[in-house]
Amino acid sequence: VSGGGDEIQQLQKALLDYLDENTEIDASLVFSRKFYVAQWFRDTTMETEKAIKSQKDEDSSEGTHHAKDVETTGQIMHRAESRKKFLRSIIKTAPSQFSTLKMNSDTVDYEDACLIVRYLASMRPFAQSFDIYLTQ
Repeated sequence: VSGGGDEIQQLQKALLDYLDENTEIDASLVFSRKFYVAQWFRDTTMETEKAIKSQKDEDSSEGTHHAKDVETTGQIMHRAESRKKFLRSIIKTAPSQFSTLKMNSDTVDYEDACLIVRYLASMRPFAQSFDIYLTQ
């Protein structure tokens, strides 16, 4: 993934390109593509809600407003909105039109797609706290 922009979003785009490119081979990839878009949209919404809740909890417990925390929450909100905008554009794009929007889809093969899926899955809260669940 080249630098600049949101790396997660670039990986998501590459994975969606791969899934769209291979829907002729395996029809279940259409469902997988829709599932990933819906899951990522939900994750973005949950991340935004957590940021707002943590900001409100800090305000009520401390009674003061920290500029750094506000900036961090603002950045999270901005990033969430840009991700939602990206996902909405994917949802609105018909599968036949999606092929015209592809970037670097020739560079993503099956092994790369598996690696992208593993990386994106490792970023999910359950995967990050798996050791805690296993210990318990």
